[in-house]
Amino acid sequence: MTLTAVSKTQPPGAIDAALAAGQRVFGENRVQEAQGRWDGRRNSVPGLELRLIGPLQSNKAAEAVALFDVIETLDRPKLADALAAAGARAGKPVHVLIQVNTGAEPQKAGVLPAGVSELLDHARAAGLIVEGLMCIPPADEAPGPHFALLRKLAHRHGLEALSMGMSGDYETAIRFGATHVRVGSSLFGERKPPESP
Repeated sequence: MTLTAVSKTQPPGAIDAALAAGQRVFGENRVQEAQGRWDGRRNSVPGLELRLIGPLQSNKAAEAVALFDVIETLDRPKLADALAAAGARAGKPVHVLIQVNTGAEPQKAGVLPAGVSELLDHARAAGLIVEGLMCIPPADEAPGPHFALLRKLAHRHGLEALSMGMSGDYETAIRFGATHVRVGSSLFGERKPPESP
């Protein structure tokens, strides 16, 4: 099981402390913010792995492919095509997870469970390397059934990676077979907003 340290909004000192402690896998929500945080560190940290865990616009595909080792939020064919094209231009294989909207929440990104097979076929045909699935359960529901559904979908399609579980529910996710958990506040502490001048 891999711990993905969610480093979004964290100050440089917190990132450096995590790196000094041996953490090498980090998750970021936004491409531009991640560029500012990691461009200077990208080539100086052996074994560093950066994972995009936030939604991605198709027009940011090239920047995402250049920076991230894995993009966990593939959720539509148009994005698959943009990532594949960016990877081809960069001469770089593109590793992705498909984000599944297990709670069918209209405000949340992710393909519906019934659409996983079609998107998986499309992504593979485009040349993407689909490693597994990712989900974020509804905040007001028990996470276990959502993790169980994601595991079932992954097993059905022969996918190994399961990115599920965050600071509040990662222990449950591990019990349901998570291969990656995304932990921020439990690792870094709650991030306080900057004080107004």
